[in-house]
Amino acid sequence: MSGRIPVAVLISGRGSNLQALIDACTDPTYPAEIVLVIANVPGAAGLDRAAAAGIATETIDHRDFAERDAFEAALTAALTKAGAEIVCMAGFMRIVGPAFVARWADRLLNIHPSLLPAFPGLHTHARALAAGVKVHGCTVHIVRPELDDGPIVGQAAVPVLPGDDEESLAARVLVVEHLLYPRCLRLVASGHATLPEGSAHLINPTA
Repeated sequence: MSGRIPVAVLISGRGSNLQALIDACTDPTYPAEIVLVIANVPGAAGLDRAAAAGIATETIDHRDFAERDAFEAALTAALTKAGAEIVCMAGFMRIVGPAFVARWADRLLNIHPSLLPAFPGLHTHARALAAGVKVHGCTVHIVRPELDDGPIVGQAAVPVLPGDDEESLAARVLVVEHLLYPRCLRLVASGHATLPEGSAHLINPTA
């Protein structure tokens, strides 16, 4: 892999952020390479995106496991076998437990469709509209056991426009998600983002 950091991506659905990461990795100077895509939903459309790019895929259905720990142990076994050093959650609609977070400590990234710490959890766009905010966006962060918590690697903002509904706002945010996630993964994989004292610090934000 020519010194590139091996990355795995966890998905549950269509994989549009996965595609943004795949596209970024086609640049030979990009410091990461996707070695495995895992879906917890059989037939998730993102698996086709990965296969089309020649990336190994696996389906690990959480419904096949009686307990979350067993499901996450299966995830870790597959990730370890693939040699992943960084794990990116991209539309992965499962809350991961403390043991999984600890196993991938400071190497587990997530993208969330709000400007954290505002609007953690679900229905972020509807909640932003209901709150009357003028700016909305997305966040890439290092995962911690608390929901949508952890050091922030990067954020991207969009205006909330008059007449916006949940669908139009979500579409505007998704555009910047696709720009932000590859940039943040580049920072982490290249060592330009570190975590002193529990908060993300960009050593060279222009990298």
